Amino acid sequence: MGDEYLKFQIGDLVSRKSHQNDVIFKIIQIEDKKVYLQGVYVRLFADAPIEDLVLSKEEEENDEVIIQRNLKDIQMDRSQYFYLPGRILHIDGDDEYLDRCMKLYQHMGIHANGLTLKEKDISLKMESLIQEYRPDIVVITGHDAYYSKRGDQGDIGNYQNTKHFISAVKAARKIEKSQDKLIVIAGACQSNYEELIKAGANFASSPKRINIHALDPAILASSIAFSSKNENIDLMKIIEKTKYGSDGMGGIITNGTMYVGYPR
Repeated sequence: MGDEYLKFQIGDLVSRKSHQNDVIFKIIQIEDKKVYLQGVYVRLFADAPIEDLVLSKEEEENDEVIIQRNLKDIQMDRSQYFYLPGRILHIDGDDEYLDRCMKLYQHMGIHANGLTLKEKDISLKMESLIQEYRPDIVVITGHDAYYSKRGDQGDIGNYQNTKHFISAVKAARKIEKSQDKLIVIAGACQSNYEELIKAGANFASSPKRINIHALDPAILASSIAFSSKNENIDLMKIIEKTKYGSDGMGGIITNGTMYVGYPR
């Protein structure tokens, strides 16, 4: 295979010289002279020639730091009231990212069901899944990419999986049209934000066609789950909790999903 191959193994963390080492990836496959990569922090698949790679280190904050920060954001008067956060159904195209999101929900004390489906299959199962789990919030995510070299941002054909996310959102809206009764969060890295919102998503990625953090959809879902059902969410505050703020995620003002009861 040559000396270049001896430098890298499956599981190594690397970045790409041709992209100014902007994203840290994990090597998931090495085949001939091509290496297949999965983003460590962002929801992105890529491939690269082996000579384009350099070994890297984890430099961004890990999931535990993000979880603890979100736990601190939940401040409630537990001496008198009790709280029933919204229920989440999280459908993910990637089982590793799903596991990380489910860990966040568990730490936050949120009832969440999660399953992995290929992006193209989500819409086919949406009706039965909503009927089975009866969620307040549905997360539809996985992987996506905008192929900028093809041109027009508005052309759905220039995206890897946006069309599948749009179909899944529309399938969810066939079951529940009200965007207050069912909150839908959709998209992944570089997805067509405008078309996902038009399809009926409450929140979507990516306004600036950038990568989003692996936990961003779950952070939004958790924030909405802990927002009162009788009040509009603080849209800007919730979006700013995500890694890249309004460049990566956007949405519409809607009500939260949490019931507050008394006495505890």
